[in-house]
Amino acid sequence: MKHLLNLLAAIALLVWGTHLVRTGILRVFGASLRQVLARSVSNRYTAAISGIGVTAMVQSSTATALIVSAFVGQGLVTLPMALAVMLGADIGTSLMTVVFSFDLSWLSPLFIFVGVVMFISRQSTVVGRVGRVLIGLGLMLLALGLVSSSTAIMTQSPTVKALLASLSSDLLLEVTVGALLAVLAYSSLAIVLLTATLAAAGMVPLEPALGLVLGANLGSGLLGVLTTTRSAIEVRQVPLGNFVFKAMGVILAAPMIELWLRTVRPYVADAATVVVLFHLGFNVALAVLFIGVVQVVARWVTHWLPKPDRSLVAGRPHHLDPSALATPSLAISCAAREALHQADVVETMMRGMLTVIKTNDSRLAAELRKMDDSVDELYSAIKYYLTKISHEALGDEESRRWTDIISFTINMEQIGDIIERVLIDIDDKKIKVGRNFSDAGMAEICELHARLIDNLRLGMSVFLNGSVRDAQKLLEEKARFRDLERAYSATHLTRLTGNTVQSIETSSLHIDLISDLKRINSHICSIAYPILESAGALAPSRLRQATLTGES
Repeated sequence: MKHLLNLLAAIALLVWGTHLVRTGILRVFGASLRQVLARSVSNRYTAAISGIGVTAMVQSSTATALIVSAFVGQGLVTLPMALAVMLGADIGTSLMTVVFSFDLSWLSPLFIFVGVVMFISRQSTVVGRVGRVLIGLGLMLLALGLVSSSTAIMTQSPTVKALLASLSSDLLLEVTVGALLAVLAYSSLAIVLLTATLAAAGMVPLEPALGLVLGANLGSGLLGVLTTTRSAIEVRQVPLGNFVFKAMGVILAAPMIELWLRTVRPYVADAATVVVLFHLGFNVALAVLFIGVVQVVARWVTHWLPKPDRSLVAGRPHHLDPSALATPSLAISCAAREALHQADVVETMMRGMLTVIKTNDSRLAAELRKMDDSVDELYSAIKYYLTKISHEALGDEESRRWTDIISFTINMEQIGDIIERVLIDIDDKKIKVGRNFSDAGMAEICELHARLIDNLRLGMSVFLNGSVRDAQKLLEEKARFRDLERAYSATHLTRLTGNTVQSIETSSLHIDLISDLKRINSHICSIAYPILESAGALAPSRLRQATLTGES
């Protein structure tokens, strides 16, 4: 019983080490890996090569699947190219399996020691996250050694020997067990390494071991499908296509197991090497066979999972992909895209507001006020999504971006509230009582509104690109807008002294309206502050300057 418990603990340590390496690599190099994938999809062959490289670093084809699936959802990568990336990703994880199959146990204490020192001394920095990766690698190597020693002891037991002697190959059962283990462990890499170690120790005969390897590959494809079940259709298409490759590969490879053993066994004495080479050969053969038919499989998948009609409001692509939460940089990107959609809704409300002021369209006013509910819902959804991203997983740049998104969505939500109140005032004080602004007053409102739209577009650009120059320009527009609002308030008072009837009737509404437009502009210009603050471009406040001047 003790030896069995030791074996289970070693397996758990192997899975945990794999998890540490995968998450650590994504935290340190997540943004860079995404850029590599995005730039390497000019054709199916470069896409496959990029998949090999990225997955060799991440050590998880599932993680690569989630990244490239998000790219398809964002329209950055076509589905056939994404499927080519996945064919390469499976080769990448197979290559890492071969590397870990060598006796690297001597590196385990070195990796763990150096990793712990780096992690403890600089925990929240890149150095600390690299240390986390080294700890994971050390634990994986340590776990493989523990699995080997535990199985060596267990195989000496008469009970275990009798059990192994009674084993008969049942391929369907082996594939099912391998797939289940890969899903539970969230890693086909860990299961293949475990199978190779057990085969080397004589715990599992070679033929059943290869059946488990096929199951682990199938489980890897199934894991991607299960992980993206709640994502957008475009995101779900990539894992489904990869699962199709895996399933067809298992069907073709299953009858070849005996042939493989007869061909390779005379030249390779080590059972573990036979297992990992079979895993590598399976995925290389998969890529060679199916790289030319990615277009065909893409059409199948598109037929099985058709894209919804984007002309329908309910069919709008939501960018808050739950599967992206495992990759912090990707999740931040998803939240930013949803925040831009929130800004688009606010712009629609803002443009419609001027139409209501000009035409007294109460029906349009009611529709625009309902849109504020959408703005509020988007704010809540984005905020909740961001709270699910672990702050420990965020680098300094990602943490700043996290704060920028929260600030941006708060400003958009407050702008929506102001527009809703403006529309209520317009309806109560203008439309229902049949009043109109004077020509001069309407011209002033139109001028302020046009500047407001321009500033909103500039603010969205600042949020998207983080340009310090545009952020400075936005703050300059804040001062200009304030001066213009004061000037128009003064000219309105001048019109009142001239006893202009329309100006007198709408005086209160006019003053409130240009004040509300100024408040909206202030929220828009607030987008610039985080960008300028992070760049060290913010000047001291006027209040502090005035105080210092008075003291001197």
